[in-house]
Amino acid sequence: MSTSAPPAVRPVFTGLGVLSAFGSGLAPLAAATVHGRSGVTEVTRFDVSRRGTRRAALLPDPPPLARAVLGVIADACRQAGLPAGPGDTPLLLALHSDLRTREVTEAVAKGVAALGLPGVTRVYTGACVAAATAVADAAALVASGRHPRVLVAAGHLVEPGVFAAFDAGRALARDGELRPFSAGRTGTVLGDAAAAVVIEADTAAGQRGARSLARLAGWGRSGDAHHVCRPRPDGEGVARAARSALARAGVAPAEVGYVNANGTGSPTSDLAETRALREVFGDALDELPVSSSKSVHGHALEASALLELIVTIAALGSERLPVNAGWLGPDPEIGLNLVLEGPHEGRPRYALSLNSAFGGANTALLVAAA
Repeated sequence: MSTSAPPAVRPVFTGLGVLSAFGSGLAPLAAATVHGRSGVTEVTRFDVSRRGTRRAALLPDPPPLARAVLGVIADACRQAGLPAGPGDTPLLLALHSDLRTREVTEAVAKGVAALGLPGVTRVYTGACVAAATAVADAAALVASGRHPRVLVAAGHLVEPGVFAAFDAGRALARDGELRPFSAGRTGTVLGDAAAAVVIEADTAAGQRGARSLARLAGWGRSGDAHHVCRPRPDGEGVARAARSALARAGVAPAEVGYVNANGTGSPTSDLAETRALREVFGDALDELPVSSSKSVHGHALEASALLELIVTIAALGSERLPVNAGWLGPDPEIGLNLVLEGPHEGRPRYALSLNSAFGGANTALLVAAA
């Protein structure tokens, strides 16, 4: 676990862009998460007649993936007040690894040239922690002084092949509902998303009069390599990532006021994550509000961590916490203080966003209110 002091240069968020099953922009997504209104519907985009699950959180008429990513990048830059030519700002891009990854990357690189960006600096395909890994790298680049600002973007639109693979692997919820930490949970539900954030040095933002939306106080990563797809049962890897984020920020566990959990609705991974949270927060977990915003917007795979980070930033700004939707009843092995009804008012100074991926990769992003 990192024991380094908080960085002298503090990374802040100055721009956000998001596209979800609720449409373009943060407002409809934030309203849905605060009220626990699920975006999951019947899949009509492609044939699912032979699938065990036939539901996902989808845009009704999605643009091509590269265009979706370019749209949220433009929105994030606009909100950040960046000039037409933001110089050598790196762009870190998280995408699903498939035969189209290079094509999408090249299309994004060509498109951002119009914004004055040099192209795509790095592509992250590390499964469901891809975007969070990119955010951690961006924060390190900013905190070290190597760049005054970094753009992070991610995108995933549900396609027949990925849907079929998750269905065949019995990872999707049999009843078509994502029910994190609930009794009767049977798996996850996929979702569409494109998201982008501008991460900037607080000094650079201040010099140009940009408003800070939130601060990235700490970040942590771990790999437990327990199994190719099953989580380590005791949640040790998740706990290590969370402790690292807290230590980097110099923040005590008791100072955290909300956790946006990974919470995929898997019987095993939700239990492992609960054990990790108990290890990190101890008895304080009994009063700590927890929810998984995936229950509303679905699981966007490589884009999920960035989507959930944006939801977490919105929660800090609005002082209303996302609801853990899909609840059927308590699981006696879980025992979390779940946010089950909304709007749920809360004024956390710090919020933790957690993500895990196949192969035992785990990330934790600690966000501080502006």
